[in-house]
Amino acid sequence: MSVSERRLVADVRAGPGGVMTDEVGVVTGELTVAAEELPDGGVAVTVQYAGAEEWYTVTGSPVPARPEGLAAVHEEMLARVRRGGGATVRG
Repeated sequence: MSVSERRLVADVRAGPGGVMTDEVGVVTGELTVAAEELPDGGVAVTVQYAGAEEWYTVTGSPVPARPEGLAAVHEEMLARVRRGGGATVRG
């Protein structure tokens, strides 16, 4: 996992049914997931095919920040991606 002050990034293999994105629908396979704190206090969650340049917004993003911090949002999203089923972000 890559960590910066306001952004967490990790590679993960999507479970069956992948992740739902706003731009292209479902993405599957080896993915990179990022969670980034926004200036307004929310958290944006994006995904890309591992090694690709384009990022896609995970459906349901952005979400409000959590008291547990950015890592909690990121870890929960990674777990959802591993499960698949058209995973989305929940607030």
